[in-house]
Amino acid sequence: MIRVILPYHLRTLAGTKAEVSLEVAAPATMRLVLDTLEAVYPVLRGTIRDQDTLQRRPFLRYFACEEDWTFEPEDRPLPEAVLAGQEPVTILGAIAGG
Repeated sequence: MIRVILPYHLRTLAGTKAEVSLEVAAPATMRLVLDTLEAVYPVLRGTIRDQDTLQRRPFLRYFACEEDWTFEPEDRPLPEAVLAGQEPVTILGAIAGG
């Protein structure tokens, strides 16, 4: 099971708690985690990634093992600690201002 921490606005939309557990097929990648998250919570389709291009939405960042995975290739295998459930994948809403 892979643990995913969602920001407040996504967990409210999905009607779930801050952390969800997902069964992701091996080899687990960020793309598969996001695909599974959208399959389990269809209301999230289009909120994390564009529905057509699957490009990450602006102002959302991905973290694994406290490292920024936002610009890593989506097919890169996730760290072993994430696969073992010891560390979560975190989706973080960035804040902009001026």
